[in-house]
Amino acid sequence: MITQEIVETQCPYCGESIQLLIDCSIPQQDYFEDCQVCCQPIQVFASVDGEGIPAVTVNRDTD
Repeated sequence: MITQEIVETQCPYCGESIQLLIDCSIPQQDYFEDCQVCCQPIQVFASVDGEGIPAVTVNRDTD
């Protein structure tokens, strides 16, 4: 069963509130997603604990 959670965070570029859809069936994730407001590439680190609760950290693309 795939469980997805919406996590609200802030864009590291524009500071606006954004929502990320996290697949909680994957314990560790590292991917890029464009900000829904300013379209800048955001590096997303997501981890899911044993109870299925996601935690997200976002950073500017460093390339």
